Amino acid sequence: MQNQHPDIEWRNETVPVSTRFDDPYYSLENGLDETRHVFLHGNDLPDRFRDGFHIGELGFGTGLNFLATWQSWRASGAAGTLRFSSFEAYPMRRDDIAQALEPFAELAEFAQALVRRWTGSGGRFEFDGVELNLITGDARDTLPRWAEKADAWYLDGFSPAKNPELWEPDLMAQVAAHTVKGGSIATYTAAGFVRRGLQEAGFSVTRVAGYGRKRHMTKAILE
Repeated sequence: MQNQHPDIEWRNETVPVSTRFDDPYYSLENGLDETRHVFLHGNDLPDRFRDGFHIGELGFGTGLNFLATWQSWRASGAAGTLRFSSFEAYPMRRDDIAQALEPFAELAEFAQALVRRWTGSGGRFEFDGVELNLITGDARDTLPRWAEKADAWYLDGFSPAKNPELWEPDLMAQVAAHTVKGGSIATYTAAGFVRRGLQEAGFSVTRVAGYGRKRHMTKAILE
């Protein structure tokens, strides 16, 4: 499965939609605001930033979450290095990722740096103050082999109703096994089976207000 690319359709020539999962990569309302609400604020960032802080992510997608986090890290003035490890089964082609990020003018500097280095495959990338580790392949295979732990997780796979494999209890248990004690997760979904899977994995789960039309989202802390 490694290095397979997604088939994409474009809504209004700006929002990429996965034809495999029939789901947009980010909110049709405002993808950047959604990222900040769900993943940054949902993990109490940037308040928790420190040298060596490590974010894990299921679903790199367009890289919007990564770029918003990088921008927040720089704006916070934190010293040292932020680490960001993302698991992605179907990395985008260079032209697609460039087009997907083009609408976000305030991230242009960060997007251009990513696109210049983008190969459409996995690997480690060093940027100004940030290290990105893109791990390609099915997360059910790659996450158990990962030897590290994250301080915070972004769970950003496609809708659980359309991509249940990325939300199954065994994978949530692996997320827990690769989270530091007291570490956090945030996700846009409040699906019952996802919350139960996180609880069974040892997380204390809270349902909070979601972004836009989504009434609820999920935050959790590893007890």
